[in-house]
Amino acid sequence: MTYLLALDQGTSSSRSIVFDAQGQIVAMAQRELPQIYPQPGWVEHDPFVIWQTQLATVHEVLAQAGLAARDIHAIGITNQRETTVVWNRRTGVPVHHAIVWQDRRAEPACAALRAQGRAAPIQSKTGLLVDAYFSGTKLQWILNNVPGARAQGEAGELAFGTVDSWLIWQLTGGSDARTRSQAVHVTDVSNAARTMLFNVHSNQWDAELLDWLDIPAQMLPTVLPSSANFGTVQADLLGSSIRIGGVAGDQQSALFGQACFTEGMAKNTYGTGCFMLLHTGERFLTSNNGLLTTSAAQADATPVFALEGSVFVGGAVVQWLRDGLRAIDASSQVQALAQSVPDAGGVMMVPAFTGLGAPYWNPEARGTLTGLTRGSTLAHIARAALESIAFQSAALLDAMSRDVVANGGSAVAELRVDGGACANDLLMQIQADLLGIAVVRPAVIETTALGAAYLAGLSTGVYASLSELSQNWRMERRFEPAIGRDQALERMALWERAVRQATAS
Repeated sequence: MTYLLALDQGTSSSRSIVFDAQGQIVAMAQRELPQIYPQPGWVEHDPFVIWQTQLATVHEVLAQAGLAARDIHAIGITNQRETTVVWNRRTGVPVHHAIVWQDRRAEPACAALRAQGRAAPIQSKTGLLVDAYFSGTKLQWILNNVPGARAQGEAGELAFGTVDSWLIWQLTGGSDARTRSQAVHVTDVSNAARTMLFNVHSNQWDAELLDWLDIPAQMLPTVLPSSANFGTVQADLLGSSIRIGGVAGDQQSALFGQACFTEGMAKNTYGTGCFMLLHTGERFLTSNNGLLTTSAAQADATPVFALEGSVFVGGAVVQWLRDGLRAIDASSQVQALAQSVPDAGGVMMVPAFTGLGAPYWNPEARGTLTGLTRGSTLAHIARAALESIAFQSAALLDAMSRDVVANGGSAVAELRVDGGACANDLLMQIQADLLGIAVVRPAVIETTALGAAYLAGLSTGVYASLSELSQNWRMERRFEPAIGRDQALERMALWERAVRQATAS
C-alpha cells in the first residue's frame, strides 16, 4: 500500500490525516490550538505551540494507523492562510507571537496605503483588496513595533513565513540547533499570493510592493509551485526521513482536493464561515463584484487563478443557536428542528455578527431577524438560520458568475461542497434550490487535507497527472434544485431586502 500524510494546520486546531493512494482516510488525529487575544481586534498564536501540536498529531496518527514513518511515501501541508510568523534564523526563536489572519491591528497601515492611491495597483499585481487580513501589513507591524526587529530583518537575520513556511523550516532541521543550518525556507504560490507582496502574474516577490510596505526582501522565503520538492523531514523527528511534496493554503488545497482543476469548476467550504473558490484557469479576472483574485494551487510553474469570496458567518450561526439562543443542545440537532416546519414562515435572518463579507463588504452591518409574527417559533428561526448560510453562498456564486460571464466565460454548472456543515442534507437542498444548479457532496469531505496529499503524491510519482486525480474523485450525493428559477429569484430578492435592512444606518 502507498500512504500519504497530510498536515492540516488550522486556526483552531492542528490535524494530521493519513490517506491511501485512492484518497480514502486511513487515520486522523487532532489537537486543539489555543487562541491568544491581547486586546480587542488582536488575535495571536504561539508559533511553538503550532509546531508542537502539529508534530504531536503526526506521532498520534501514525500510531493509530499502525504505520511507521518509513511507510509514508510523502507529506503534504495545508495551513491557515495569512497568519504571519517571524523568527531568528540562528536561534530558531520567533520575535513575536504569530499574528493570525483575523487580526485587525494593521488597519491603519492599510488606510495609509489607500490614501496614497496604492489600492488599484496592489489589486492589479496581487488580485487582493488592501486589507489587514493579508500578511504584508502584519509583517510591517512586527518590523515597526518589535524592538530591534527591523535592523535584524535588514541584516538578514530574520525569516518571515506563513504557517506552512514555519512548519517546513521546523521539519527540515530548524527544530534542532545541530541541524538548523540545513533548514529549508520556502513557501508555495498559493500562500505567497495571500501576502500582498507577491506578483501573481510573474510568480515573484514584487520589488515595488516591498518598497511600498518597507519589507526587506532577504526575509522572504523561496516560492515554489504547490506540487514540488519542499525538502525532507529530518529522520530524527519521526524515525525516518520523508519528502515534503506538496503545500497549499487551506482554501486552494480544498479546491485541489475537490478535483476542480479547470476553468469554471467551483467549490464551497462550509465551516465556521464559508469560502467559495471558482477556478478561472490561466485567466486573471479582476472582480467588479467584491471578490478577490487569488493564485490557485499550481501543479507546475504555470500560473492558474481563482475568484474567491468569503462568508464571515456560516456554521457559526448554528453555534449561536446552540450557545446564544439555547435553541438546541448540540449542533447536530439543528436539521431536525428546522425540518419540523415546512418553511421559515416569513422569518429572515442576516447573521452579520461581525459585519458582512463578500460580495457586500460591510463591516458595520449587524445581525437582524425580520418577518417575525406571533406565530414564529424557534423552529422557524432555526430554519431561517440555515437558510442564511445558503443565501449568503448563493449571493457569492451569483457575483462570481457575473464576473465570469462579463469576461466571456460560462456560468458555473455545479457546485462541489465540503466542510463540516455540508453534512446537513437540508442545508444542501436549500442551497441547490437557491442556486438552480446541482450541489455535489464528495465521498471524502476532508478535501482540504486531501488536496495537500494529492499535491504531494503528484510531485513524488504516486499520480501521473491531474486527470488521474479527477478519476479518484467520488461523489457521495447530488442535490438537484426542487423549485423553479422564478421562485428562487423571489427568495433571493427577499434576502437582498433583508440585507439592506441589516446595513441601513
